[in-house]
Amino acid sequence: MIHYVCKYTPIELFAGFDEQYQVLESMRKDYPDADRVGHANLCGFGKAVIQAVYEGTVTQIVLVNCCDVMRRVFDIIKKSGKCEFVYLLDLPHENKSCSRVFFQNQIECLKKSYQSFSGKAFDQKKFLAAFGKQESSSSEYVGIVGARVNEEMASFVREKLQMPVRNHTCTGNRLVCFPSVEEESLFADYSAALLSQIPCRRMDQNAGRKQLYNDPLLKALIFHTMKFCDFSFGEYQEVKEDFPVPSLRIETDYTVQSEGQLSTRLEAFRETLTGEWRKGPMDTLKNYVAGVDSGSTSTDVVIMDRQKAILATVILSTGKGAQASAEESLEQALKQAHLSRGEIGTIVTTGYGREHVLGGNETVTEITCHAKGAFFLNPRVRTVIDIGGQDSKVIRLDDHGNVVNFVMNDKCAAGTGRFMEMMAHTLGLQLDELGALGDEWQEEITISSMCTVFAESEVVSLIARNKRVGDIVHALDKAVASKTASLVNRLGLEGEYMITGGVSRNLGVVHAIENKLGIRLFVSPMAQLCGAIGAALFALE
Repeated sequence: MIHYVCKYTPIELFAGFDEQYQVLESMRKDYPDADRVGHANLCGFGKAVIQAVYEGTVTQIVLVNCCDVMRRVFDIIKKSGKCEFVYLLDLPHENKSCSRVFFQNQIECLKKSYQSFSGKAFDQKKFLAAFGKQESSSSEYVGIVGARVNEEMASFVREKLQMPVRNHTCTGNRLVCFPSVEEESLFADYSAALLSQIPCRRMDQNAGRKQLYNDPLLKALIFHTMKFCDFSFGEYQEVKEDFPVPSLRIETDYTVQSEGQLSTRLEAFRETLTGEWRKGPMDTLKNYVAGVDSGSTSTDVVIMDRQKAILATVILSTGKGAQASAEESLEQALKQAHLSRGEIGTIVTTGYGREHVLGGNETVTEITCHAKGAFFLNPRVRTVIDIGGQDSKVIRLDDHGNVVNFVMNDKCAAGTGRFMEMMAHTLGLQLDELGALGDEWQEEITISSMCTVFAESEVVSLIARNKRVGDIVHALDKAVASKTASLVNRLGLEGEYMITGGVSRNLGVVHAIENKLGIRLFVSPMAQLCGAIGAALFALE
């Protein structure tokens, strides 16, 4: 079995040697061998290739020098001696006549190298038979572009969006035309066919990629960026400016981690695109609904009647797990409202634990619920800043309270409630004490790192230098404000503004964000309950 990693790889050539071939794109949980022999800043895909070789699942591989990572991966695999056959194909980054001649020579060199390695003769008929028919579709779809996405992730996206999905990343849109059967021009035509595909973003001449975005069947775009690979982010910026198609950017480290956060982004994007979120109506014989927001740090419950009057609210720590915390919170809310469970017509759940709360009739993402709840509390709001326990979101609303666009922080606790909780612990304070202290500062101090681990080290150092606690807290507030402001600026300033989530109770952070952005934030006494309020409103609908 010969493995390959790039759509420009001449895989039909392997059929001429009667060899099977397979794309190598499997995602992993970790890379113990790759972390040991490779650089720490290799992208996740490069590490996955190295790990597959070291584990013995790959014995023959053809790489393409599309980027520096692949060159380094080739060096590591070659030096390891763990691969029977490893070859680095030199790909010209343009499609000109001289480039096609050069690539033809590269293909013929690969052919000779594999012939020498395997001792097999090349069969032209089997080579030509490997070119299959190109399938076409006339249905609308969502396109995935950017950094490499394998079939596992493409299927995950397809499941969450509940729409047809086409993968236009590294090997997902391979389209090679049938070459001439004339022997003297066979590999010249093959070279031209390979280089004439919709160009990779890394090609010098990649204007042909516009056909991906001009496709009338394209409903939306998912841009995948990968940690330590900044190259694909540039295309995201360009397309957002030049093409009006709805788009969402997601980032991974090419592992199977963080499915929860990816689910939230993708499902919220689907809700934005389709306006669909639920399957069945409320039980019309009952007069009350409940919204349950199962977050990472707290579980919030709101009970509401048909007139949208809030009858009960509960906020409990999620320390017992999503299911147990939701049950306890709901029971307390029912007791507060003097109602029984049987009097609740519909329960809508939201938050990271929404799928694990038993007894809920439907689920809606926290992005859509926070938008709904914020608009209910203040219909003038057009930008919602939600700083929760483990993530931050900025949500743009239209005049009817619908989600127009949103951005989230990536897989990092920086600037979230968890960040402030850890800093409070380091300072020997209760979390609720931080709010007032942040407004009682005298000396301007700066925390230079937003990484939770490094920021904690800086706080310890400041304590050792006898800096005032209020000054340190103010520095932390400014750090959170800077992180939040970068998210807001990605959407653009558009008021009025509201802050939701548990951090909304921290006035030091609120004031720091206002100063950083030059805006005023609306802070509702029910700001932390926005997600649960939105869920209850959806239950009524």
